[in-house]
Amino acid sequence: MDNDKRNRDVIDDDLYEELDEEELYELVEEERQKALAKEKKKKGNRKPKPPFPKWLFWLIAGVMVLNVVSLIPRTFSIPAIDFLISSAQLSTQEDIQTYKESVVVIETDDSRGTGFSISADGMIVTNHHVIEDEESVTVAYPEEGLFSGEVAASYPSVDLAVLDVSGEQLPHLELANETTYDPGNEQVYFIGNPIRFSGIANKGTVIDDIQLSGWEEPVVMMEAPVYRGNSGSPVINQDGKVIGIVFATLHHDTHGRVGLFIPIDYYYDYHQN
Repeated sequence: MDNDKRNRDVIDDDLYEELDEEELYELVEEERQKALAKEKKKKGNRKPKPPFPKWLFWLIAGVMVLNVVSLIPRTFSIPAIDFLISSAQLSTQEDIQTYKESVVVIETDDSRGTGFSISADGMIVTNHHVIEDEESVTVAYPEEGLFSGEVAASYPSVDLAVLDVSGEQLPHLELANETTYDPGNEQVYFIGNPIRFSGIANKGTVIDDIQLSGWEEPVVMMEAPVYRGNSGSPVINQDGKVIGIVFATLHHDTHGRVGLFIPIDYYYDYHQN
């Protein structure tokens, strides 16, 4: 089996089918934007300000849940809503807001995924399967807008790709020198564009390495709500540095459904050597 086909087979497509309701997207996105707009307005005030009130957050969350439940079948998976509520809460943190500025939407004619900027002049890291068979793609920064991105390099064997948007003074994330973690105890953040949303922040716990069938290199499992469109999301440690790139989900015999990410070491091994 070739590498590209193998990468697609690892992805758990049926994980995403429950969240295609138009009403769900519109309602949750509206409430999420209201919450973020209020927080941004508060941060623009130079006077000392109290933290984002917990009662207001939970009120918004409650409205979101009630609206969604009224429009979708009772068979809808409530845990699937949790990742949106968690994102709204995390997105009030200043460090998460800063990280999100460097996470981009990558679009081709028939796909949509995530990438992240690693340099001020617009070098972008994503997955090979996000830009497969493309020479150029559309890249959207949250604040800086749209760019045309050229595929500078692609490494199918580890599902990595590097893009160039040739910008200036663009926000970017810092890479860790290597992927290190405490198995079962390391909490990480990841930010991406799952389903039809953009800039969704979430957190997870790193489980351990795993050797996938047909892969020469091990990858890393994490307990986290990874969905379609998270491919290419940066995995950020507590020091604010990228230690990996999300690329798939997997049903594990012991841990159940888990997210998979590529260690940042492979970026150095394949692209810088």
